[in-house]
Amino acid sequence: MARIRVLVVDDHRIFAESLAAALAAEPDVDVSAAGSGPAALRALERAAAEGRGYDVLLVDAELGARTGGGELPAVPAPRPEEPAAVDGIALVAGVRAARPAVRSVVLAEKDDPRAAARALQAGASGWVAKDCSLQRLLSVIRGVLRDETHLPPALLTGVLRELTAARKHRSESERLVESLTPREREVLRCMVAGLGRKAVAERLFLSPHTVRTHMQNVLGKLGVHSTLAAVALARRAGVGPVGSEAGPSGRDVVERGGQLAQ
Repeated sequence: MARIRVLVVDDHRIFAESLAAALAAEPDVDVSAAGSGPAALRALERAAAEGRGYDVLLVDAELGARTGGGELPAVPAPRPEEPAAVDGIALVAGVRAARPAVRSVVLAEKDDPRAAARALQAGASGWVAKDCSLQRLLSVIRGVLRDETHLPPALLTGVLRELTAARKHRSESERLVESLTPREREVLRCMVAGLGRKAVAERLFLSPHTVRTHMQNVLGKLGVHSTLAAVALARRAGVGPVGSEAGPSGRDVVERGGQLAQ
């Protein structure tokens, strides 16, 4: 019998332990639990190195947002290359990019079309209510392994509306990006990579003054007033970072006074 390896990722102790115990009672399911995003990433890495990677992640939609009692015990501090905190949607996106064979299912306490649409865009294969039956959850787990996408019927209309709106925004963002000159698009890709003005100048062999002018032109043509807004629009349009120089350890873009940090 082929066994399904499941990793439950939830920072609520009682729910995580109860769900893991219920799944472990199934003859074809092996299950483990992680109490945070970084702990889940370490578990995935460990399992892959041992040649027994996970098949399905069950990820709490509110991962990292819960405070107070009931959380799983604190995990060891993450290594320098790991984020200090990873929310549920970010974890889904990261796993989808790094381990595309792993299927993710988001477990939610309430129906939320916008969050469900974000989860699907991040790479989730399913959105399931936390209070669904065990048989329903097992059906979803087995279904996503057949490349099915599972949504509650009540969410379908709202999710389709959100995805349609997202496509509309993407189309508008793509139109604005296309209005840039080739050099301005290069500068925008550097901005997406998190490079400051000096680093952009060095990379493109331009003076800092010229780079500043290009950046101002980019903001003007995109109709935004800050670097972070330009980066967000670029990402919606599918603009990727230049090269792999996204700053030390791929850090997030940091903005100070409307300019990228140097």
